[in-house]
Amino acid sequence: MRIHPLDLAIVLAYLLSVTLLGLRFRRQQRSVQDYFLGGRSAPWWALAFSIVATETSTLTIIGTPAIAYSGNMTFLQLIFGYVVGRALITVVFLPGFFRGEYLTAYALIEKRFGAKMRSVAALTFLGTRTLAEGVRISAIALVVSVALGTSERLAVFIVMALTVLYTFEGGMKAVIWTDVAQFLLYLTGSLLTLGLLLHRLPGGWSELVQVAAASGHKLQVLDFSWNLTAKYTFWSGVLGGAFLTMATHGTDQTIVQRLLAARTRSESGRALMASGFIVLFQFGVFLLIGVLLFVFSQHTPLLAPGEDTDRILPLFLVREMPTGLAGLMLASILAVAMSNASGSLNSLAASSVMDLQAFRGRATNPDAFLKISRRMTLVWGAALIVLGLVKWGKRLETGLTIASLPFGSLLGLFLLGTFDSRANSRGSLAGMFAGLAAVLLVYRESHIAFTWYVLIGSCVTFAAGALASRAFPARFPAS
Repeated sequence: MRIHPLDLAIVLAYLLSVTLLGLRFRRQQRSVQDYFLGGRSAPWWALAFSIVATETSTLTIIGTPAIAYSGNMTFLQLIFGYVVGRALITVVFLPGFFRGEYLTAYALIEKRFGAKMRSVAALTFLGTRTLAEGVRISAIALVVSVALGTSERLAVFIVMALTVLYTFEGGMKAVIWTDVAQFLLYLTGSLLTLGLLLHRLPGGWSELVQVAAASGHKLQVLDFSWNLTAKYTFWSGVLGGAFLTMATHGTDQTIVQRLLAARTRSESGRALMASGFIVLFQFGVFLLIGVLLFVFSQHTPLLAPGEDTDRILPLFLVREMPTGLAGLMLASILAVAMSNASGSLNSLAASSVMDLQAFRGRATNPDAFLKISRRMTLVWGAALIVLGLVKWGKRLETGLTIASLPFGSLLGLFLLGTFDSRANSRGSLAGMFAGLAAVLLVYRESHIAFTWYVLIGSCVTFAAGALASRAFPARFPAS
């Protein structure tokens, strides 16, 4: 299946435009701080858009409607927790991040527990982010192969090659300002898709409400049950979502890097909180699109029996969208993919050269260190392309599950350093191993939903780390 030449022209024009926009910033990279923090010159609203664009991926924009298509809108309860988690980050973690001239989140860990624990935290992030990003990039292949009829390998390579190019040249400034453009593009495309679906329903909104109610309350948002095996309840959403966000936005370098790029601590907090309410709105739009696709399919079937529900939105765009709008929406989906990948590339490179001891020894020569930073962007770009070609399962939930398994240990480490003055490096490392082991045990031996994994991992890490620190006190106080 191939799209109309006009739609193809729109997609190609987008790819060229966003690459050129990113390349505009290549001459502004004079130091590692410029390359990784954009010189701390971006306004708070641009950082808010960048945060949202970074945490929104192609698998989000196609996977979220698929969840509502096959279920209902209770996924939105997880986003309530995202907002709560952001509020906790502004109180718990932001003060520590802005007490020094930090370029990564894990410099704070070194100040509290030493250089080895900084490397452990960084390796946890690098491994988790690489795998999770590989799942997200694989969604590019799904969309482009449906729309253009190209091979999945070619789709991944073209999009990622352009993303690596402008990230390599333009650094964090290119990432932030291309994020802003890409966010506005994909949100506009999503709202147009929502409006078109409503317009195409013979009965409009009233038909949506009637069919949704008759088909299992597909507009249901709240579920107050205490079923730990249910993925999306109010309690797993608010509690689990808050802990997940504290991990992804408070300990993951991809988001923390944007918080550190703010001019001041107050602007950083403003950007973070604003991003929470934007995310709540956009997920509401994505889920409503999924319900509308379900109702629309009662008139015009899109999926064959047993076909992957992640294909529902790409199929609608190609088969039912008017010429021009289809190209705009496909470009917006690619925008999400490129925005997410560029942020991950820059943060993976930053953590590699700033947090791992093998590279930090070369920081004495600023020009050489900047060259190493750029080269690491290329290395991680190649790694993500390879992982993007792997066949994954349900992409959205797979990505969230991968992130949830180790991030509880990382969050527990940060909480230990913040709240337990007697915690030491040996105890914190033991706690991280205990937290990861507990989550893996829960994952393998129970049916507890992934939305609880970060909460379980962080609590076990904190408790085990506190006990181990007291059982094996450090010979010298932590610096």
